[in-house]
Amino acid sequence: MTTKIMHITYDMRIGGTEMVIKNLIDGADKSQFDMSVLCIESPLGPFAEDLIKDGIKFHELNRQPGFDKSLIKNIRKIIKQNNIDIIHCHQYTPWVYGVIAAMFTRSKVIFTEHGRFYPDSSTWKRKLINPVLNCFTDQVTAISKATKQALVEFENIPAKDIEVIYNGIAPLTFDAEKVEALRKSLNIPDNHTVLGTVARFDPIKNHTMMLKAFAKVLNQQPNCTLLIVGDGEERANIENCITELGIKNNVILAGYEPKPAEHIALMDIFLLSSLSEGTSMTLLEAMSIGKPCVVTDAGGNPEVIQHQYNGLVTQNNDINAFFNGIQRLLNKALQETMQENAIETFNNKFSAIKMINTFHNLYKQ
Repeated sequence: MTTKIMHITYDMRIGGTEMVIKNLIDGADKSQFDMSVLCIESPLGPFAEDLIKDGIKFHELNRQPGFDKSLIKNIRKIIKQNNIDIIHCHQYTPWVYGVIAAMFTRSKVIFTEHGRFYPDSSTWKRKLINPVLNCFTDQVTAISKATKQALVEFENIPAKDIEVIYNGIAPLTFDAEKVEALRKSLNIPDNHTVLGTVARFDPIKNHTMMLKAFAKVLNQQPNCTLLIVGDGEERANIENCITELGIKNNVILAGYEPKPAEHIALMDIFLLSSLSEGTSMTLLEAMSIGKPCVVTDAGGNPEVIQHQYNGLVTQNNDINAFFNGIQRLLNKALQETMQENAIETFNNKFSAIKMINTFHNLYKQ
């Protein structure tokens, strides 16, 4: 007899939380687990389309502004009609609605916190109600120690009730010929070291700090190209920053790429300049193919990158520190050492199989 598990989330657009849900479903033993997804917002998003094609059942609701009491009633109805054994709530708001809906039903509740906003905050109401909600929750998990600490500090959830389960992904696969073709199409000189990042154009990702650090790098080593993959609300600010710094000839804005495997493979060094971060999926993807990384010490970054082992961790929002990190990692011998260490770290801590097995054991418990 299979265990019926329903993942409750905002939607299934392309993002870190959504990728975790997709990996948990794709990696599930169908003889043991019957998984479905409930999205409290619409539209569902691209990951939903892929899963629906594979026969995964979806429930689509339309959360209203404010505290939507009708949403609780609708979730509860779906839980009962489908005889759900476990609801796995992803992120805070889906947990609040999910745990209240599941109260006094037979369903067990798991809440996974995938990351925090910056700057972090809470309210006295949440600190008052969260311990009560936690009493009706069978397990809380966090994607990093930093995220766990934020739940303790800002959400008043006891540390003893929170288990850290790191995000896991399948190793990145790419076509070497396509990587070479991409390099030519982007007109990157053969003698250039390629630095790069993949992140939405959002203030939280702090692209402007990265650009300012890169401008300092070019003063020392002009044979470098910065490849930035992504798009978003910060595009105008990023473009203005590039122009003001006079580095347009060495920066490529590649735009949004839903599957940037070849772009990441093209990079010699992966950069992550975030002000706040849970566990970056693109950082894990870069590590999986041995890319040494320079990251800020935000959120879960220092738990993914061991300083001076598989990359360098620099002080948050510090241009000179980030510049020094990049400058140091331009050393080819150091890059080669960290390439091997990156793959080893990924296999030991951040593979999809490890994450899936950990959650599947939790479901069985």
